[in-house]
Amino acid sequence: MQQAVANLQAALAKHPNDPDLLYYLGRASGLLSKQAIDTLLAAYPDSARAHQAMAENYFVLRQMPQAEKEFLDALRMRPDTPELHLELGLVYAGSSQWPKAEEEFRAQSKMEPGNAEAAYRLGTALLQQGKAREARTEFERSNRLQADMAETLYSLGKAAALAGDSAAAEKAWTKLLSIEKQSALAAQTHFALAGLYRKQGKTAEAERETNEFQKLQNPSIPSEGEPK
Repeated sequence: MQQAVANLQAALAKHPNDPDLLYYLGRASGLLSKQAIDTLLAAYPDSARAHQAMAENYFVLRQMPQAEKEFLDALRMRPDTPELHLELGLVYAGSSQWPKAEEEFRAQSKMEPGNAEAAYRLGTALLQQGKAREARTEFERSNRLQADMAETLYSLGKAAALAGDSAAAEKAWTKLLSIEKQSALAAQTHFALAGLYRKQGKTAEAERETNEFQKLQNPSIPSEGEPK
Protein backbone atom coordinates (compact mmCIF):
# COMPACT_ATOMS: atom_id res chain seq x y z
CA MET A 1 0.00 0.00 0.00
CA GLN A 2 2.86 2.38 0.80
CA GLN A 3 4.38 1.67 -2.62
CA ALA A 4 1.03 2.34 -4.29
CA VAL A 5 0.80 5.73 -2.57
CA ALA A 6 4.37 6.57 -3.60
CA ASN A 7 3.69 5.57 -7.21
CA LEU A 8 0.51 7.62 -7.34
CA GLN A 9 2.24 10.66 -5.86
CA ALA A 10 4.96 10.36 -8.53
CA ALA A 11 2.35 10.08 -11.28
CA LEU A 12 0.46 13.07 -9.89
CA ALA A 13 3.65 15.15 -9.95
CA LYS A 14 3.82 14.53 -13.71
CA HIS A 15 0.08 15.07 -14.26
CA PRO A 16 -1.11 17.59 -11.64
CA ASN A 17 -4.83 17.68 -10.85
CA ASP A 18 -5.64 14.57 -12.86
CA PRO A 19 -9.04 13.56 -11.43
CA ASP A 20 -8.42 9.82 -11.71
CA LEU A 21 -5.02 10.03 -10.04
CA LEU A 22 -6.43 12.24 -7.28
CA TYR A 23 -9.21 9.73 -6.68
CA TYR A 24 -6.91 6.73 -6.49
CA LEU A 25 -4.39 8.57 -4.31
CA GLY A 26 -7.13 9.58 -1.91
CA ARG A 27 -8.45 6.04 -1.78
CA ALA A 28 -5.01 4.49 -1.30
CA SER A 29 -4.04 7.05 1.34
CA GLY A 30 -7.27 6.36 3.19
CA LEU A 31 -6.65 2.62 3.17
CA LEU A 32 -3.05 3.14 4.33
CA SER A 33 -4.27 5.43 7.11
CA LYS A 34 -6.87 2.86 8.22
CA GLN A 35 -4.23 0.14 8.18
CA ALA A 36 -1.94 2.23 10.39
CA ILE A 37 -4.72 3.02 12.87
CA ASP A 38 -5.78 -0.64 13.02
CA THR A 39 -2.18 -1.60 13.80
CA LEU A 40 -1.99 1.08 16.49
CA LEU A 41 -5.19 -0.11 18.16
CA ALA A 42 -4.11 -3.75 18.04
CA ALA A 43 -0.56 -3.20 19.29
CA TYR A 44 -1.10 -0.36 21.79
CA PRO A 45 -4.82 -0.36 22.72
CA ASP A 46 -4.27 1.51 26.00
CA SER A 47 -1.94 4.20 24.64
CA ALA A 48 -2.81 7.89 24.51
CA ARG A 49 -2.69 7.81 20.72
CA ALA A 50 -5.10 4.87 20.60
CA HIS A 51 -7.56 6.78 22.77
CA GLN A 52 -7.10 9.82 20.53
CA ALA A 53 -7.74 7.75 17.40
CA MET A 54 -10.89 6.28 18.93
CA ALA A 55 -12.04 9.74 19.97
CA GLU A 56 -11.57 11.07 16.46
CA ASN A 57 -13.62 8.19 15.06
CA TYR A 58 -16.44 8.87 17.52
CA PHE A 59 -16.30 12.58 16.66
CA VAL A 60 -16.74 11.84 12.95
CA LEU A 61 -19.75 9.69 13.85
CA ARG A 62 -21.12 12.58 15.99
CA GLN A 63 -21.04 10.38 19.09
CA MET A 64 -19.97 13.21 21.38
CA PRO A 65 -20.12 11.53 24.84
CA GLN A 66 -17.90 8.68 23.65
CA ALA A 67 -15.52 11.11 21.92
CA GLU A 68 -15.29 13.19 25.09
CA LYS A 69 -14.44 10.14 27.19
CA GLU A 70 -11.68 9.00 24.84
CA PHE A 71 -10.14 12.46 24.55
CA LEU A 72 -10.16 12.85 28.34
CA ASP A 73 -8.45 9.46 28.69
CA ALA A 74 -5.79 10.55 26.18
CA LEU A 75 -5.26 13.84 28.02
CA ARG A 76 -4.86 12.09 31.36
CA MET A 77 -2.18 9.86 29.89
CA ARG A 78 -0.32 12.49 27.85
CA PRO A 79 -1.52 16.03 28.63
CA ASP A 80 1.15 17.57 26.39
CA THR A 81 -0.02 15.80 23.23
CA PRO A 82 -0.43 18.39 20.43
CA GLU A 83 -3.99 19.25 19.36
CA LEU A 84 -5.78 17.23 22.06
CA HIS A 85 -7.26 20.28 23.79
CA LEU A 86 -8.31 21.68 20.43
CA GLU A 87 -10.01 18.45 19.42
CA LEU A 88 -11.77 18.10 22.78
CA GLY A 89 -12.90 21.71 22.45
CA LEU A 90 -14.47 20.85 19.10
CA VAL A 91 -16.40 18.05 20.80
CA TYR A 92 -17.80 20.51 23.34
CA ALA A 93 -18.53 23.05 20.60
CA GLY A 94 -20.35 20.34 18.65
CA SER A 95 -22.67 19.82 21.60
CA SER A 96 -22.96 23.58 22.37
CA GLN A 97 -21.13 23.30 25.69
CA TRP A 98 -19.48 26.66 25.15
CA PRO A 99 -17.89 27.27 28.59
CA LYS A 100 -16.16 23.88 28.36
CA ALA A 101 -15.17 24.58 24.76
CA GLU A 102 -13.70 27.92 25.82
CA GLU A 103 -11.65 26.21 28.52
CA GLU A 104 -10.16 23.70 26.08
CA PHE A 105 -9.46 26.22 23.33
CA ARG A 106 -7.84 28.50 25.89
CA ALA A 107 -5.65 25.62 27.07
CA GLN A 108 -4.61 24.92 23.48
CA SER A 109 -3.83 28.60 22.89
CA LYS A 110 -1.68 28.65 26.01
CA MET A 111 0.23 25.57 24.82
CA GLU A 112 0.55 26.89 21.27
CA PRO A 113 0.35 30.70 21.16
CA GLY A 114 1.05 30.60 17.44
CA ASN A 115 -1.89 28.32 16.61
CA ALA A 116 -4.27 30.43 14.49
CA GLU A 117 -7.08 27.85 14.60
CA ALA A 118 -6.97 27.68 18.39
CA ALA A 119 -7.31 31.48 18.56
CA TYR A 120 -10.20 31.41 16.08
CA ARG A 121 -11.99 28.63 17.95
CA LEU A 122 -11.51 30.41 21.27
CA GLY A 123 -12.98 33.55 19.73
CA THR A 124 -15.97 31.56 18.47
CA ALA A 125 -16.62 30.07 21.92
CA LEU A 126 -16.39 33.52 23.51
CA LEU A 127 -18.73 35.02 20.91
CA GLN A 128 -21.28 32.27 21.52
CA GLN A 129 -21.33 33.35 25.17
CA GLY A 130 -21.86 37.02 24.34
CA LYS A 131 -18.27 38.03 25.12
CA ALA A 132 -17.86 40.14 22.00
CA ARG A 133 -14.86 42.22 23.08
CA GLU A 134 -12.83 39.22 24.23
CA ALA A 135 -13.83 37.34 21.09
CA ARG A 136 -12.67 40.22 18.90
CA THR A 137 -9.24 40.11 20.53
CA GLU A 138 -8.89 36.41 19.69
CA PHE A 139 -10.11 36.85 16.11
CA GLU A 140 -7.61 39.67 15.62
CA ARG A 141 -4.86 37.43 16.97
CA SER A 142 -5.93 34.61 14.67
CA ASN A 143 -5.91 36.98 11.71
CA ARG A 144 -2.39 38.14 12.57
CA LEU A 145 -1.19 34.55 12.78
CA GLN A 146 -2.87 33.49 9.52
CA ALA A 147 -4.05 36.49 7.58
CA ASP A 148 -7.17 36.82 5.47
CA MET A 149 -8.97 33.57 6.28
CA ALA A 150 -12.57 34.19 5.24
CA GLU A 151 -14.20 32.59 8.31
CA THR A 152 -11.95 34.60 10.64
CA LEU A 153 -12.73 37.85 8.85
CA TYR A 154 -16.46 37.21 9.04
CA SER A 155 -16.32 36.44 12.75
CA LEU A 156 -14.04 39.42 13.38
CA GLY A 157 -16.55 41.68 11.69
CA LYS A 158 -19.41 40.20 13.69
CA ALA A 159 -17.55 40.64 16.99
CA ALA A 160 -16.62 44.22 16.09
CA ALA A 161 -20.22 45.02 15.17
CA LEU A 162 -21.51 43.59 18.44
CA ALA A 163 -18.89 45.61 20.32
CA GLY A 164 -20.15 48.77 18.59
CA ASP A 165 -17.22 49.32 16.22
CA SER A 166 -18.97 49.67 12.87
CA ALA A 167 -15.86 50.84 11.04
CA ALA A 168 -13.88 47.75 12.02
CA ALA A 169 -16.80 45.50 11.11
CA GLU A 170 -17.11 47.12 7.68
CA LYS A 171 -13.35 46.81 7.11
CA ALA A 172 -13.30 43.09 7.97
CA TRP A 173 -16.35 42.26 5.89
CA THR A 174 -15.18 44.31 2.90
CA LYS A 175 -11.84 42.51 3.03
CA LEU A 176 -13.66 39.17 3.10
CA LEU A 177 -15.64 40.10 -0.01
CA SER A 178 -12.42 40.90 -1.84
CA ILE A 179 -11.47 37.24 -1.27
CA GLU A 180 -14.82 35.41 -1.39
CA LYS A 181 -17.10 36.28 -4.29
CA GLN A 182 -19.67 33.54 -4.84
CA SER A 183 -19.79 31.46 -1.65
CA ALA A 184 -22.52 31.12 0.95
CA LEU A 185 -20.24 33.03 3.32
CA ALA A 186 -20.05 35.89 0.80
CA ALA A 187 -23.86 36.00 0.71
CA GLN A 188 -23.97 36.02 4.51
CA THR A 189 -21.46 38.88 4.55
CA HIS A 190 -23.48 40.98 2.09
CA PHE A 191 -26.51 40.45 4.33
CA ALA A 192 -24.52 41.53 7.41
CA LEU A 193 -23.21 44.62 5.63
CA ALA A 194 -26.73 45.55 4.54
CA GLY A 195 -27.82 45.47 8.18
CA LEU A 196 -24.82 47.53 9.23
CA TYR A 197 -25.47 50.20 6.61
CA ARG A 198 -29.16 50.25 7.42
CA LYS A 199 -28.40 51.05 11.05
CA GLN A 200 -26.17 53.89 9.89
CA GLY A 201 -28.88 55.32 7.66
CA LYS A 202 -26.90 54.57 4.48
CA THR A 203 -29.89 53.53 2.41
CA ALA A 204 -28.15 53.25 -0.97
CA GLU A 205 -25.32 51.12 0.42
CA ALA A 206 -27.78 48.92 2.29
CA GLU A 207 -29.83 48.41 -0.87
CA ARG A 208 -26.70 47.54 -2.86
CA GLU A 209 -25.63 44.89 -0.36
CA THR A 210 -29.15 43.49 -0.18
CA ASN A 211 -29.18 43.14 -3.97
CA GLU A 212 -25.82 41.36 -3.88
CA PHE A 213 -27.13 39.03 -1.19
CA GLN A 214 -30.25 38.25 -3.24
CA LYS A 215 -28.22 37.57 -6.39
CA LEU A 216 -26.09 35.04 -4.56
CA GLN A 217 -29.18 33.45 -3.07
CA ASN A 218 -30.89 33.36 -6.46
CA PRO A 219 -28.39 33.32 -9.36
CA SER A 220 -31.19 33.85 -11.89
CA ILE A 221 -31.46 37.49 -10.77
CA PRO A 222 -29.50 39.55 -13.37
CA SER A 223 -26.63 41.79 -12.32
CA GLU A 224 -26.85 45.55 -12.84
CA GLY A 225 -26.58 46.40 -16.51
CA GLU A 226 -27.66 42.93 -17.65
CA PRO A 227 -30.93 42.51 -19.58
CA LYS A 228 -33.79 41.30 -17.39
